[in-house]
Amino acid sequence: MLTHLVAATGVLGLLTIVPGPDMAVVTRRAVAAGTRDALWTVGGIASGLLVWGVLTVAGLAAVLAASPAAYLIIKLLGAAYLIFLGVQALWQNRQAASASADTNANTDTGDTAAPVTAGNPWRTGLISNVLNPKIAVFYTGLLPTLAPAGMPAAWAMTLLVLLHTALTLGWLSSYVLVLSKAGPVLQRPRVRRALERTTGVVLIAFGLAVAAAAG
Repeated sequence: MLTHLVAATGVLGLLTIVPGPDMAVVTRRAVAAGTRDALWTVGGIASGLLVWGVLTVAGLAAVLAASPAAYLIIKLLGAAYLIFLGVQALWQNRQAASASADTNANTDTGDTAAPVTAGNPWRTGLISNVLNPKIAVFYTGLLPTLAPAGMPAAWAMTLLVLLHTALTLGWLSSYVLVLSKAGPVLQRPRVRRALERTTGVVLIAFGLAVAAAAG
């Protein structure tokens, strides 16, 4: 069973580090609002995984994954939310650029004040994951194949969900801390605005990809 669990950890770890919407959401929050907000966003993302984990163990996620209509609704809501976050990033970036143009002295002196980011960071992470139906498919389709043999199904699924959540927390938190090391560079007005534009475009692209993806 231990060998099986190690193999499952490796698979989940590889899936966790693949860049996706979660990383884009966290990057945007780290650049716009700093390390503390980004870590709260990571906590929200992990909470979203736990929500799906509870639904999976209860059998509700399987119902959603098997229902084309329900899947489509959640998928479109999730896509719309990612696009909303991307548009919000671009809009705030435009406002910051306008403010900078009006106060060139601040730019010349390297003013590092970050623009205010609307919304609770934990809630942002939670909603972005709760509105991701692919997690339901992932948990009901892949996780059972990784379950250790000889363990009751409910306990095996619970263990794997907790393992995936822990890996996600560790990976995204480490990513945020790496970004924080580059804080002085990232908070330069021009660099910050460039990253804000980039993450905004990436979030919109992920939203459109989610909306266009086949069930």
